Amino acid sequence: MRILFVTSSRIGDAVLSTGLLDHLLRRHPRARVTLVCGPLAADLFARMPGREETILLRPRRFDGHWLELWWRTVRVRWDLVVDLRGSALAFLLPARRRAVMRGGRRPGLRVGHLGAVLGLDPPPLPVAWTAAADRARAAALLPETERYVGLGPTANWDPKIWPPGRFADLYARLAAGPLAGARAVVLGGPGEAERARAAPLLAALPGAIDLVGTLALPEVAACLARCALFVGNDSGLMHLAAAAGAPTLGLFGPSRADQYAPAGRRTGFVSAPGPAGAAPIEGISVAAAFAAACGLLLRPAADPPSPA
Repeated sequence: MRILFVTSSRIGDAVLSTGLLDHLLRRHPRARVTLVCGPLAADLFARMPGREETILLRPRRFDGHWLELWWRTVRVRWDLVVDLRGSALAFLLPARRRAVMRGGRRPGLRVGHLGAVLGLDPPPLPVAWTAAADRARAAALLPETERYVGLGPTANWDPKIWPPGRFADLYARLAAGPLAGARAVVLGGPGEAERARAAPLLAALPGAIDLVGTLALPEVAACLARCALFVGNDSGLMHLAAAAGAPTLGLFGPSRADQYAPAGRRTGFVSAPGPAGAAPIEGISVAAAFAAACGLLLRPAADPPSPA
């Protein structure tokens, strides 16, 4: 079976789409998948079983990237084309079946919109694919002799960032209470902007393990899987933590938890008081985040999905 799967260029949305891929791979274990995504998200799929090729969709003038993609894929007779970008591509390719996500914003969780593309309700949960080498690297960085609290102090937009001092205060409460003695692990993406956004928290927590921009995404996922808790701003890292299986608490200010809450077996969120999607994230108190984290730690994990 030949599957063409067109997903997002943004890491968070790409993570959310992994549930659909996991569903298809469990249903068609011998399928060969050609993946289309942006360069930032490509590493998410590096360990995915059945991946035959990854085509990087780089924006070109006058939407020329879509013409280039059509030319690279039109000579294959696809059994299934899944297009989560809502383009016309699927209808211009030879395919036995097409599943296209309609564009535009609408109410409800994004993960539910994705599941509806294949008629899946409830939608499949995102997954994080790792290899033995990734897990070995994570074990060397975060040995089992300690417990860890993962902290994600960065985001792609400054108004989505909870104040670093509050991250430090929250960690101190957790390490003195329900996660006594746990070490802080600070994570973030590559590049100077991410490093600058994480720097105040690293300065406030000199004993923290600094993993900002040092790892490939499968290695990050393997490290997140070893965390007793992850707390982070609304970001791709937050979604990856949930997909990796870490208890994940997302912090939301001027972005909407009713659309982008973390999706996983043990997840929660705190929204700043005020208009949904327009409230200053500074409205989230340390006390509110601590209470939500404690509640999340007490909650049992949801059962994993059954093979389809």
